[in-house]
Amino acid sequence: MKTILIVDDAATVRMYHRSILEGAGYAVDEAVNGIEALEKALSASYDLYLVDVNMPKLDGYSFVRELRAHADIPQAPAVMVSTEAKPSDQAKAYLAGANLYLIKPTRPDVLLGHVRLLLGEAGR
Repeated sequence: MKTILIVDDAATVRMYHRSILEGAGYAVDEAVNGIEALEKALSASYDLYLVDVNMPKLDGYSFVRELRAHADIPQAPAVMVSTEAKPSDQAKAYLAGANLYLIKPTRPDVLLGHVRLLLGEAGR
């Protein structure tokens, strides 16, 4: 079973994403900010990261940059999700090392389609 780490400071968003992903058969873990997510990534292995952009302590861009720079963390796809819809926000996410940038709220079928594609499970 593939495991996804949801990184978001909003409990309602974590719960929304968790219900979609668990409903599709994924194991889900959560972190409330980038610092907690980095600590978890150093002690557990994840198949995909679903990361909010705007968070306290360590924002999504910084988290993904740290994730990509850490030799001790196995590299996995990172999907950034945000209410920020400007092309410059998307460009910043890709420069930080994100694989995909989605605008909140993301429809469940769209989120799952992208997750499956990034995990090599398209058509599932």
